[in-house]
Amino acid sequence: MKKILIGFALALMTSGAAHAADLGGKLLKVGSDTTSPPMESVDTATGQIVGFDVDVVNAICAKINCKAEFVTTGWDGIFAALDQGSFDLVASGVSITDERKKAMDFSEPYIVNSQAILMRVEDEGLTADDFKTKGKKLSAQANTTDAQVAEGIVGKDNVIAYDSFAASLIALKNKDVDGVVINGANAAAYEKEFAGELVVPIRNLQSDPLGLVFRKGDENVAAFNEGIEAIKADGSLDALIQKYWGAK
Repeated sequence: MKKILIGFALALMTSGAAHAADLGGKLLKVGSDTTSPPMESVDTATGQIVGFDVDVVNAICAKINCKAEFVTTGWDGIFAALDQGSFDLVASGVSITDERKKAMDFSEPYIVNSQAILMRVEDEGLTADDFKTKGKKLSAQANTTDAQVAEGIVGKDNVIAYDSFAASLIALKNKDVDGVVINGANAAAYEKEFAGELVVPIRNLQSDPLGLVFRKGDENVAAFNEGIEAIKADGSLDALIQKYWGAK
């Protein structure tokens, strides 16, 4: 997992982290596409939204005096819903890209992740070069960096993008595609869930810093950046990474 999560402390720790902002106990709604364990998912036993991103936001709120209420929202409309005020921020394993920065504000990165390819166990021997040269098809969730990575490997004509990860998964199982590009942080969870059926033999593709997303000009960005600094400085972020991936 160390190769997948290649950066834990991306910003320099400063003495100012000990004096994080105070949001006065404000309740903030957090939009999240809760279909990607261990980043975020719904616990079927309790109905609660759980995962790494949930714990990160809660740890930040403990530093800057706020409370987080997570709201399940489909990925295809999550940024539009943020812009319309349905919630205050998005925490959903979002890659920071120059294109997205034009329309929204990001916190400082809190982790770096890389993409991987999920495939059927009988195709485990396929390499990235095989996908490039043998006419293989890839799938990914639409409007994600995963989809962009897929296009970079096999070309746009050989990528089928779906509105949900679940649809991509069905396409893979039905042999409509040969692989699904996924967030590398989820690789171990998917291999466990689909043991004996699906595997993730290709990892460490494009690496992306992940950040929390806010509306343009939101003053809470600065407060959350201070909170991120604080959980890096006191070891809380490393402890969460250890909790979910056993890596440091």
